[in-house]
Amino acid sequence: MDQLALLFVLLLGAVVSVPVGDRFGLPAPVLMTLLGIVLALLDFVPNVEISPDLILPLLLPPLLYAAVRRTSWRQFAANVRPIFLLAVALVFVTTLCVAVVANAIVPGLPIAAAVALGALVAPPDPVAATAVAGQLGLPRRLVSILEGEGLFNDVTAIVLYHVAIAAVVSGSFHLGEAALELVLSAVVAVVMGVALGWGANKLMDLLGDATLQIGLTLLVPYASYVLAEELHGSGVLAVLTTALFLAEYGTDADDVLTRLAGHTFWDIVDTLVTGVAFGLIGLELHNAVRTASGRWGEMLGWAAAIVGVVVLVRLVWLLPATWVAKRLHAKQDYDEEIPMSWRETVVMWWSGMRGVASVALALAVPLKIDDGSAFPDRDEIVFIAFGVIMATLVLQGLTLPWLVKRLGVEADTEREKEFEKTLAIRAAKAAKRRLKEIEEVEELPEELSEQMLRRAFDIGVRISPDMGDEERREAHQQRVKRLKRVRRIQGEMMSAARHEVLAARSEPGADPEVVDRVLRHLDVRSLR
Repeated sequence: MDQLALLFVLLLGAVVSVPVGDRFGLPAPVLMTLLGIVLALLDFVPNVEISPDLILPLLLPPLLYAAVRRTSWRQFAANVRPIFLLAVALVFVTTLCVAVVANAIVPGLPIAAAVALGALVAPPDPVAATAVAGQLGLPRRLVSILEGEGLFNDVTAIVLYHVAIAAVVSGSFHLGEAALELVLSAVVAVVMGVALGWGANKLMDLLGDATLQIGLTLLVPYASYVLAEELHGSGVLAVLTTALFLAEYGTDADDVLTRLAGHTFWDIVDTLVTGVAFGLIGLELHNAVRTASGRWGEMLGWAAAIVGVVVLVRLVWLLPATWVAKRLHAKQDYDEEIPMSWRETVVMWWSGMRGVASVALALAVPLKIDDGSAFPDRDEIVFIAFGVIMATLVLQGLTLPWLVKRLGVEADTEREKEFEKTLAIRAAKAAKRRLKEIEEVEELPEELSEQMLRRAFDIGVRISPDMGDEERREAHQQRVKRLKRVRRIQGEMMSAARHEVLAARSEPGADPEVVDRVLRHLDVRSLR
């Protein structure tokens, strides 16, 4: 098997792992990691030959962009305090604790290298957390915090990691310079992200065509990451800023085709890239195993100690931090999404799985420092990092569904239905207002006006059937039955038309381009 065949196996696994995970109640990212481990044990499977410097730029931008599409800037802004208190600050605490323990138990490990180890194992993976949380039906407030934590923790951890690595490589460290670098990196990333988001938004208006617009969205996260890194900014933060800008300002309510096609396209990209990323985690395990070189007992002990620190620090931090967030939340006039019970806090604690970013940072640790000598204890750092990744990703990922079920943590469906009903009412009222505006400038027949008024009401009822009274709901149900019958007959008619046009594609002298254009027209009509 060569590298290309291995890539196809991972892509196939990414597709198959989704229905398999749904069937057995297991997270697809964890299944892909297990698949990677199995492949790594097979003699005929080659070692993965991807430069560590390319793992983050290749995999992280599309994954971050896909994750941000499911949220909004206003959601982050409204919950910036709980996200910072429960998430971002935890990176600093975890990095410090891991560095202290690693420096104490690993003989000869410099403090700067220990900080690098702490930074690369500190951030929970946003892809794993959101994939698992979304599948388990957790409360939306928990999913929002996990998304914010995973996205912004990567920014903090990667900057800390680069500062620590630079200190080891150069042999010097200045706190003031490191703090200035952290601030400048964030400023450059935000400015670059906003500028690129604004430019991409204008370019989409210029392109017009849905295919070209969606193709541009695939290029934008890579461009944002690379340009920010070239200017010594945070590539991760730049991608987040660009994606949030486009989610806020780059959406045209009337561009239905682009929105539907874009949603499908990014679901496919997210599924495939996530599968490949977590498959690579399992495949790279053999590199970590190779570093043990006969010191299994000693190195497993170190890895177990750091796993214990990472897991315990998260719990010890979240319990008081959640209490503080609740106290601050009680003084606010608006809702913040925070864990509302100890059960939700425990679920959030056990959701702290490490993944793609930690793997990439571990493999990117330099081989040598500026004086030409080997990077101190690099093998130990890589082995410990993979121990943390495997323990948190596989163990926590496989047991989280059981824990959620045992604790009875589930989404507040009543609240979601109420919000859905509110949106349905707003949508119906907006349609009625527009109908009145049209009637003021156009003379509509009474029959047509009443028909349009019923359709305006139907807009809301189709979204939330509970918004209408009993009589209106019954009338709507009768119209739905009639509409279903009409659509069934119309669907069969359209199907016959499509088959006839498609058959013409094989006839002598038929122009395939014309046939495809007519077929596309019929497809669009079928969606209405």
